[in-house]
Amino acid sequence: MSDYLTKFSTVNTFVFDVDGVLATGDLLVMNNGDLLRFMSSKDGYALKVLAESDKYNVAVITGGKSDGVVTRLKRLGIEHVYGSIENKMEKFKEYVQENNINSEHTLYMGDDIPDYEIMKSVGVPVCPKNACKEIKDLSIYVSHINGGEGCARDVIEQIMKCQGNWAV
Repeated sequence: MSDYLTKFSTVNTFVFDVDGVLATGDLLVMNNGDLLRFMSSKDGYALKVLAESDKYNVAVITGGKSDGVVTRLKRLGIEHVYGSIENKMEKFKEYVQENNINSEHTLYMGDDIPDYEIMKSVGVPVCPKNACKEIKDLSIYVSHINGGEGCARDVIEQIMKCQGNWAV
């Protein structure tokens, strides 16, 4: 078993960034200033399966503000969705403490510098194919899929399969 799969077998908590991970990072700026994001239905399916499982903690921490993204993630069953977060590490520490989570068994998927501090503090830092160099260098696994195009599905499915929890 490769080193990253050994780590994957210990994961019981998933934390994701939005822009560049669950969304492509491309923003469509509307006339009223709203920002529209593009998200993958493949990621959505995997997030729903993950959220419906009683074996994992799931959270999303993003600096972005989007009521649409929050609504979508809540509909998928993700209870802990934190948006408009200026200090992601502070929110992460709060989430871990409130939910009695061991960060050594936590996967964090990020793509850029605002995710760096959290990724240094977790046992399983991972990123999409198009993450920045500093994040790739820190990650134990770099998905072969870009952010917003199914990279979350990639890691969720691999982890659930190696733990015997994926549907098929």
